[in-house]
Amino acid sequence: MSRKQSLLIAEIPHLRRYARALTRDVDAADDLVQACLERALSRWHLWQSHRKLRSWLFAILHNLHIDTVRHRSARATHLVLADEIDLPSSDPGPDSGLAVAGLMAAIERLPADQRDAVLMVGVNELSYAEAAEALGIPLGTLMSRLHRGRGRLRELLNMTGEKPAIRRVK
Repeated sequence: MSRKQSLLIAEIPHLRRYARALTRDVDAADDLVQACLERALSRWHLWQSHRKLRSWLFAILHNLHIDTVRHRSARATHLVLADEIDLPSSDPGPDSGLAVAGLMAAIERLPADQRDAVLMVGVNELSYAEAAEALGIPLGTLMSRLHRGRGRLRELLNMTGEKPAIRRVK
């Protein structure tokens, strides 16, 4: 196995987790990861070894996802009505899995730029600098989006009656 292959294989679990958070569909996530790896292999010469490989791969994955969403929305023939959107349950019950589902539903309701920032830092555990690089935005912009996204998440989770999964510590 070549060094390139072993580096890419080590990143697959992280790519799959981010892709699943973006798509909320296992099959679509796997397709997205495969497309990302194909693109990375075909453009390996563009990776600068002083950059973190994970940030570069997340940028590719993110851009492929945006392209897919744009392509899908351009072909859409109907509108989703607001009352058809599934809102998280106001009574999560004893099962903690529902709390996670409620959190993911709340994340899904964030604007795309805030959702991407929260997923990169909160789910994929990238540093602020790595997430900003992967998203192709300045560090300050990432920090603003995180601040607004986390605030909106608090509001959304408080609306559903759940205990906030994110707590502000001063």
